[in-house]
Amino acid sequence: MSIMAVIETAEKMLPASLRPAGGRLLRMLGDIMTRRGEKAAAQRMALTAFLIRIVSAALAFLAQIVLARMMGEYEYGIFVFVWVLIVLFGDLSCLGFQTVIVRYLPQYKASGAFEEIRGLTGTARLFGLLSGTAMLAIGMIGLYLFGDRIQGYYVVPIFLGLLAMPMIALGDILEGTSRANHWPVMALSPIYIIRPILIIVCMLIAIGLGAPRTAVTAMQAALVATYLTALGQYVATLIRLRRHYRHGPSKTDFLSWLSVAFPIFLIEGVSFLLTNSDVVVVGIFLAPHEVAIYFAAAKTMALVHFINFSVKAASGPRFSSIIAEGTRAELAAAAFDAARWTFWPALAVGLVVLASGHLLLSLFGGAFTAGYVLMAILLTGILAKALVGPAETLLMMAGKQNICVAVYAGALTANITLNVLLIPYFGIEGAAIATASAMGVEAVLLHLAVRRTLGIALFAFARPATAGNDMEA
Repeated sequence: MSIMAVIETAEKMLPASLRPAGGRLLRMLGDIMTRRGEKAAAQRMALTAFLIRIVSAALAFLAQIVLARMMGEYEYGIFVFVWVLIVLFGDLSCLGFQTVIVRYLPQYKASGAFEEIRGLTGTARLFGLLSGTAMLAIGMIGLYLFGDRIQGYYVVPIFLGLLAMPMIALGDILEGTSRANHWPVMALSPIYIIRPILIIVCMLIAIGLGAPRTAVTAMQAALVATYLTALGQYVATLIRLRRHYRHGPSKTDFLSWLSVAFPIFLIEGVSFLLTNSDVVVVGIFLAPHEVAIYFAAAKTMALVHFINFSVKAASGPRFSSIIAEGTRAELAAAAFDAARWTFWPALAVGLVVLASGHLLLSLFGGAFTAGYVLMAILLTGILAKALVGPAETLLMMAGKQNICVAVYAGALTANITLNVLLIPYFGIEGAAIATASAMGVEAVLLHLAVRRTLGIALFAFARPATAGNDMEA
C-alpha cells in the first residue's frame, strides 16, 4: 500500500468534526513523505528527528524518574551533576569535528568527491577517539592533583565517568556523520534512545545482583551503557557508509578541516557551556538534593527543547546545500521555515508541559514539586530562543563561525554572571532566572548577527526578505 493510500485511509477514520483540519494535516504529511527535492528531504529528516526526539524525550524523562525513585534526591543529585559534566566535556573533546562533517559532506556529495568523503569520515572517527582519550587522561591527572579539593561524594563517580570520554566523543562523531547523510534514525536513536534504556537496564541488573542504590552504581551502569551504544553505533555506521560510498581511495585535508573545526569548537563549546552552566553552578553552590530538584525541572522542560534540536538536525545539511548551489532568497526562505517550525511547536508543547508540571514533577518524588516555578521561568527563555530558530546553525553553515563565538561568549558571560549573583540570594529560582535571561540575550544577539552578516531579519513572525538573490562568494 502506498503512503498516500495510507493517508487517505487514516483520513476516513477520523471523526467527522476533526476531518477537515486532520485531513489537511495528514495530506501535508503525505506530501512531505512523497515529494522529491532538498527541501522535502530536509522536512522528512525534521519530521523523523521530531518523532525520534518525542520518543527519546519520553524515554529520557522516564529514565530520570526511575533513577530518582531508585536512588533518592541526594544520590540522584550527585549522579546528574557528574553525568552532566562528563557528557559536556565528552562533547567538547571532539573539537567541532562532528559539525565539520555536517558542513562538508553534503558539498562533497553534491560534487561527487567520494575520496574526500571517505577521508573526512575516517579522519573524524580517529580524531574523536584520540581527543576523547586525551580528555580522559587530562581528567585523571586533574583528579589526582586536585581530588582533595573536591567533595568526597563526587570523586568516585567522576573517576568512572572519565572512563566513558572516548566513547562519548566517538558517538558524537558518528551522530554528525549520520546527520550529514540524512540518516536521522541512525543519528539520533543510539544516544537518545538506546543509551538511556541501557543505563536503566544495567542499573536494574546491578541492583538485582546486590549493588547499593547509589550514584556510584548509576555511573557504573552509565559507563557500560555508553560503551555498548558507541561500539554498536560504530559498526552500524561503518557498514552503511561502505554501502553508500563503497571501498576506495581516500583524500585527507586535515589542516583545512581543523581550521574550520576550531572556530566551530569555540562556538559549540560556548554553546554547550551555556546550556549546562546552570546545572554546573548549582552543583558548585548548592547541595545535591537541590541539584536534583533543579535538574528534574530542567529535564521536564527539555521536552520542549527537542523541538529546536529536531529542526536544527535537519536544517544543517539543507543550509549547507543551498549555500553551495542556491540563492540568497532560497536561504532566507529555508531560515524562516526553520524558525516557524521551531517556535510554534515549542509554544504548544511548552504550554502542555507547564499545565501538567505538578504531575510530571511528582513522578520523581514528592519533594520535586518544589521545582514547578522553575519550569515556568525556564519556558520563557526557551520560547525566546525559539523565535530565531536554528540561527546558530545558519551562521555556521555560512562560514560565520567567528561571529557565533562572540555571540555565545556574550550569552555565556551573562549566564554565569547572573547565576553567580542570583543563586546565593534566590537559590535554585535564581538559577532559573539567570538561565532564562541568558537565553533571551542569546536570541537577540543571534538575530542581530544573522541580520548583519546575511541580510536576513530572522524572526518566527516575519516574512522572508533579503537584500539580494545571489549568494555571496
